[in-house]
Order: sequence, then C-alpha cells, then structure tokens
Amino acid sequence: MSLLKIDNVWKSYGDVQILERLKLTVNEGEFVSMVGASGCGKTTLLKMILGSETATRGQILLNDQPISPEPNEARGIVFQKYSVFPHLTVLQNVMIADEFSASPFLGRCFGQQKRKIKDKAMSFIEAVGLGHATGKYPHQLSGGMQQRLAIAQALMKSPKILLLDEPFGALDPGIRKDMHQLIRKVWKENKLTIFMVTHDIQEGFELGSRLWVFDKVRHDPQAPTAYGAQITYDLPLTTEKQQVTGQTIAEKYVKKVVNL
Repeated sequence: MSLLKIDNVWKSYGDVQILERLKLTVNEGEFVSMVGASGCGKTTLLKMILGSETATRGQILLNDQPISPEPNEARGIVFQKYSVFPHLTVLQNVMIADEFSASPFLGRCFGQQKRKIKDKAMSFIEAVGLGHATGKYPHQLSGGMQQRLAIAQALMKSPKILLLDEPFGALDPGIRKDMHQLIRKVWKENKLTIFMVTHDIQEGFELGSRLWVFDKVRHDPQAPTAYGAQITYDLPLTTEKQQVTGQTIAEKYVKKVVNL
C-alpha cells in the first residue's frame, strides 16, 4: 500500500492555473526530489502535502485517508529561511513543541516529564551534530548550524513525512555538502519519506531516490495562465543506470528551459 497518493490534483488561484492532472503514488521511505523552473508549482504542491494549501480539484491521500487540511505531527517541514525562535537556545528550540503539546497553557513542563522531553531533544540535537551548542542562541550559530537546528525541530515530533523547501539554497557549497550527508543520514536512520524542492538539479540527483520534473505541457500564447504545470518526468534513481538515464533527460530539460 502506498503511503501518499496524489489523485488527479489541480490547483489554481482565481484564473491562474498552477498545477494540473497530477496522478502519483509514493511509497514509505522514498526520497522525492522536485525540480523545475521558478513558478511551476513545486512549492505549491509541497504546501498541499503539508496541508497549508488545498487542491482546487482532486485530493491527496495519506494512508488512504484524505490528508488533514491543517499541518499536523505526521508532516514536518524545513524551509530555506530558518524557522527557529531567536529568543530560545538550541535545546529550548527543540524542546518547545513537545512542551506545548504536554502543557498547552504554560508551554513549560517540570520534573520527570521535562527530563523525558529533554532527553528526547538531546538525542536529535546530537544526531544533527549540535551537541556542543545546546546553550547557544540562533544568532550565535552559522547558517548551516541554524539549518541543522531546524531539522532537529522537525524531527522532534517523529513525522512520517519530512518536507524540505529549498533547505540548502542559502548555504555556501562546502556547508551544503555537509548538509547533504546529514540529510541522507537522517533519512535512513529515521526511515522517513522525504519531499524536497530544489532549484539545483544536481542536488536533486545526489539526494533523491526519485526525481519529479515539473513543466508545462500545454501552452496558449493568448492565455498564458490558462494551463498549469504537470510532472513530465518521474524518474527512479535507485540504480547507477537509472541515474545516468535521468541525468540525460534532466540535461535536455535544462537546455529547454534556458532556451525558452
């Protein structure tokens, strides 16, 4: 049984069609990289999987049930701009979600419950390599360290699905490679299903076990917003041969986009 099913999904804003005719299934444990030109609907689909946007037509199913119209603990997200609390330390940032769940009015826990949440938070902080920085505030961290913190936050609620919206776009090349290693480790050790939006096709190939290429199939010069993007290629990347084939298709796509 598939974990996620995208069943004939269309998305529009008024008269502007963003996405159309999306029909896909994703199994548990896949890492889906999503690439395409700016404005082609990648982040819109990510938001629909998160639940912060709804489909205009069709539906998205999680475990054969309509996906919750609001974000919940089953789906964690990491943005390009770090979604951390500047007034909290690294440890407090990671603990806060569980503390609010356990104590909605105070947002704080005490005694044994607090120790349990702290131990859980520390396990994720150590996993992302921030064990030495638990008492530091976000402004004291580098960009890569802040992104590690955002990943630890997202993992704290043990999501089934992790959504990454250009999570490494603001990092320099050296730090990006470190983050690639980290996200692979997190993916495998936590048995996550990951959807990642990226403008870097090479990054999509290096990280994903599957690549979705977004593009517009239908065009009308008289009505440029009448048609939305579709997923024109759905490429498995689990073998070396598939990666080579996928790279060739992607290179042709890039040339097409550049020449538009």
